[in-house]
Amino acid sequence: MGSQTVKIATYNVENLFDLERSGNEYVEYIPNTSWQWNKKNYKKKLQNLSQVIKGIDADVIALQEIESERALKDLKAQLSRDGLYYKYYAIAKAKNTTVKVALLSKLPITYAKEISVSSHRGYRNILEAKLNINSKPLYLFVNHWKAKSGAESRRIVSAKVLKKRVEELEGEEIVLLGDFNSHYEENKTFIRKRKLNDTNGKTGINDILKTSPSYQDEKDSYYNLWYETKESRRWSHKYKKNRHALDNILISKSLQDSKGIEYVKGSFDRYYKKYLLKRKAPYRWQRSRTKPPFHTGKGYSDHFAIFAEFKVN
Repeated sequence: MGSQTVKIATYNVENLFDLERSGNEYVEYIPNTSWQWNKKNYKKKLQNLSQVIKGIDADVIALQEIESERALKDLKAQLSRDGLYYKYYAIAKAKNTTVKVALLSKLPITYAKEISVSSHRGYRNILEAKLNINSKPLYLFVNHWKAKSGAESRRIVSAKVLKKRVEELEGEEIVLLGDFNSHYEENKTFIRKRKLNDTNGKTGINDILKTSPSYQDEKDSYYNLWYETKESRRWSHKYKKNRHALDNILISKSLQDSKGIEYVKGSFDRYYKKYLLKRKAPYRWQRSRTKPPFHTGKGYSDHFAIFAEFKVN
């Protein structure tokens, strides 16, 4: 059998809510109120996201901020109508959080299970999935860590739970991806912010998952693929004029050892197109500036997607 290349992406879609009332919605996504989260705007959101995901054309795409399995299936159906077929899917739906992480895949998912981070409702479960690429196993872990409205200790909770699980898979080929709400050098960016730095300078992404360059000689370290791009391109989100690389793809040592499945050097990038830009920032899903505000049916997400390729001989 010849070699096979697989593109893997991650995309925070910014609040894909269905049209069913669950009681957990953000107020602006309660169906059929003055906010106009209705069939028309839901359809437009699905079409806009499909445009982006079809452009990326990944074999496997991790998604964040999916409200429900219904929303995921509706997105999958829209993609099919637009000519992109994902036969397999998984979603971390066991915990009743407002939004969840999910996965769409052209490749069979051997299994998918959830990792509970905390019983506290504010922590989202991590989705673990195993794929087979040319009979070689690849483990994916889809993350959406706590936002920076909270201190770093909250993200360390997720990092430690994730670290414990991947340690059980020592030697396997592992990709950690998603919205970590952490810059690739979070330990440098948060150090002067008292609100965030309640951990004496330690961060979940850099110190627990060991993505900092100082850890790269250690066997349990992970390599952050942002280092594969020019520094000026290392951002996927913009907040108050500040650029952040909140979305990350981290790979295990085993994906860099010239055996089995390998990261394709130089293949990592953002999905960055002119139509996804507005005022030099991601063209996020739009709400009117009038009162009462409402969904306008325009825009995409407040994040850019990122992707990388992997090859097995």
